[in-house]
Amino acid sequence: MTLSSTLKRPRPNALQSYWQKKAPDIVPPLLGILGFLTLWQLISWSGITRLPGPLSVWTDPRTRELLMYPFYDRGGLDKGLFWQTLASLGRVAQGYSLAALVGISTGLLVGTSPILNKALDPLFQFLRMVAPLAWVPIALVALQQNQPAAIFVIFITSVWPILINTAEGVRQVPRDYVNVGRVLQLSRQEFFFKVIIPAALPYIFTGLRIAIGLAWLAIIAAEIVMSGIVGIGFFIWDAYQQNYVSEILLAVVYIGAVGLLLDRGMTYLQKVLAPGKAK
Repeated sequence: MTLSSTLKRPRPNALQSYWQKKAPDIVPPLLGILGFLTLWQLISWSGITRLPGPLSVWTDPRTRELLMYPFYDRGGLDKGLFWQTLASLGRVAQGYSLAALVGISTGLLVGTSPILNKALDPLFQFLRMVAPLAWVPIALVALQQNQPAAIFVIFITSVWPILINTAEGVRQVPRDYVNVGRVLQLSRQEFFFKVIIPAALPYIFTGLRIAIGLAWLAIIAAEIVMSGIVGIGFFIWDAYQQNYVSEILLAVVYIGAVGLLLDRGMTYLQKVLAPGKAK
């Protein structure tokens, strides 16, 4: 027996195996982000713009405190960014859930009824073109309170992509599926849950993914206008009023990160509920 045959090649551990597998997907985005931040910092140092560079998030004492202590709560509006973000997410959850319920149910009805589609489509297309900020004063006048007004703005902004994509998904159901349902003499309820909804799921999830991004954008816009409420949008506006620009930059990082997580969460949900149907 030779010496070489007795030696065993070391096996890579789990971390090394994971890195070898994921490095091509991880390294390019990291390099892109690092390059962008470096260029931004260099432009800031050059004096071309008064916007501070990304390093100000750490060098500014107030912003460093917000970064290091996101969970502090001194009462009132003086809360850490975790609680500010959580308050905004709570409003998004309420408005988005209502939009999903109304959008999917209405989209199913409109998609299966050509008459309803002709009657309501112009109205839907008209309303969906109204910007989220335009709904804010209307909501405040109608509801008289910031919280329900913010939830309404989220709902009215995010319901349209869900409704329109659901209706389009229903219209794209293959005719063969409809004929099979008739041959099997399925009840209307069985037809919806066993034929229409499964076939339209890719379109429904496309609408849900678009809507979750719009809902998150809408709450930021609404909170900037609605003063005196805990939320990441009002935090940004308050920081701007006091000229704390580095705090705005940190809040923008929170907004982008949460938006990314919401989109990835919806993608994961689609893979779980409709495996193999992701568009």
